[in-house]
Amino acid sequence: MAEEQQLVNKVAKSGLITLDLVNYSPSADIVDFDLKDYLVQGVALMEKPFRESMKELDWSQFEGKHIALHCSADAIIPMWAFMLVTSYLQPYTDSIHYGDVDSTREKLFTDTIRQQIDPSEYEGSKIVVKGCGDKTIPPTAYIEVTKLLQPVVKVLMYGEPCSTVPVYKKSSPTRKRTTNA
Repeated sequence: MAEEQQLVNKVAKSGLITLDLVNYSPSADIVDFDLKDYLVQGVALMEKPFRESMKELDWSQFEGKHIALHCSADAIIPMWAFMLVTSYLQPYTDSIHYGDVDSTREKLFTDTIRQQIDPSEYEGSKIVVKGCGDKTIPPTAYIEVTKLLQPVVKVLMYGEPCSTVPVYKKSSPTRKRTTNA
C-alpha cells in the first residue's frame, strides 16, 4: 500500500513576515496649489495683486487636506510668496509641502512609514516586503522601509513569500583572529 504524501506549507513554516507597504499609502486628499495661477501674464508675481488674490480666496476649501505648494511656470517666485500662502493655509490644512502632488504623496508615504512602523517589533525577524499589488508604491517607500528595518532584522527580502529576492542578511558575528608577530 502506497503511503500518502502530506503537503507541507513551507512558506507558513518559514517564519516569514510579509510587510505590505500599501497599508502605509496616504489616503487623504492632496490638493495642488500652483502659484502659476497668480502670475501676471504668466511670468511675474506682483505683490499687490497677489496679496489681494490671497485675501479674497476661500481658504476653507482646503480644510483637512494636504497641500502641494509650488509654481509650475518658469518664473522667479520670491520666498515671501510661499510664506504668505502658507500663513493663509496653516489654520485649515493637515499639512503643507513644497512640491507637486507626486512629490507630496511620496513625502506623506515616507512620513507614514516612519510614524507607523516600529522597527523593534521586527527585531531578528525574516521580512518580505511585498512587491506586487494594485497600487503603485514609490521607490522612496521601499528605501525608507529598508533604512528602518535593516538595522534590526535577520533577513530582508522583496517580493512574495513564494518568490523572494534577497536584499539583506545579517551576517553572523565573526571572531577576531589574533596573530602573533
